[in-house]
Amino acid sequence: MNLFETIIIAIVEGLTEFLPVSSTGHMIIAQHLLGVESSDFVKAFLVNIQFGAILSVLALYFKRFFQTVHFYYKLFVAFLPAAVIGFLLGDYIDALLESVFVVAMMLLLGGILMLFVDKWFNKPSADAQVTCSKAFKIGLFQCIAMVPGVSRSMATIVGGMAQKLTRKDAAEFSFFLAVPTMFAASAYKLLKDYEVLFEGHNVSTLVVGNVVAFVVALLAIRFFIHFLTKYGFKLFGYYRIVVGAILLVLLAMGVDLQVG
Repeated sequence: MNLFETIIIAIVEGLTEFLPVSSTGHMIIAQHLLGVESSDFVKAFLVNIQFGAILSVLALYFKRFFQTVHFYYKLFVAFLPAAVIGFLLGDYIDALLESVFVVAMMLLLGGILMLFVDKWFNKPSADAQVTCSKAFKIGLFQCIAMVPGVSRSMATIVGGMAQKLTRKDAAEFSFFLAVPTMFAASAYKLLKDYEVLFEGHNVSTLVVGNVVAFVVALLAIRFFIHFLTKYGFKLFGYYRIVVGAILLVLLAMGVDLQVG
């Protein structure tokens, strides 16, 4: 990847990582539109660039991470299901990352679901808090997002709202849960593809990508919390439906959208 391609994909990651529109799906789409070949480095880059987004959460919610041990225990409980499933099905998940059809279908179906999320799940309890039991259930929702196009943010926020959390509280816990989840995924990919990631100019590409993703994610989180609290999910749902439908139409027309 050249510098321009790196910056564009990093901007896409920063904008979409914490929005319920699937960052992985959008990066795959951006990768194709830019004509970036799916090399071992690119596959690793798409995962490790999330590290920049992790740092944006730590920067914005720095004081919130200085809490009791119980706070971290709840994060661990919520993180555990994805860790187990990711370890057992890692190769299968990697294979799905190359399927634009899977991304398109999940964007479309997820978009339809989001039109009804506020009606079905927006029934918060005034004294609702994240307990270990609720954290585990949110973690189960997170596992669904291992399918490209689903959106980790969408799955975990809906999971939180299903536990009667407010949209704001569900979104913030989703951000907190992103830290161990994305760190583990990035660290695993880093160890697995160490030689590829640190070969030649790949190091500078990785650094630039993470810095750009960090800055853009800072802005995206602030926007998303305000927008979600005020307007809910519907607009994101319509957006997902449009993007998913366009991709499916292009695939049906025989347009080659696979990144090879």
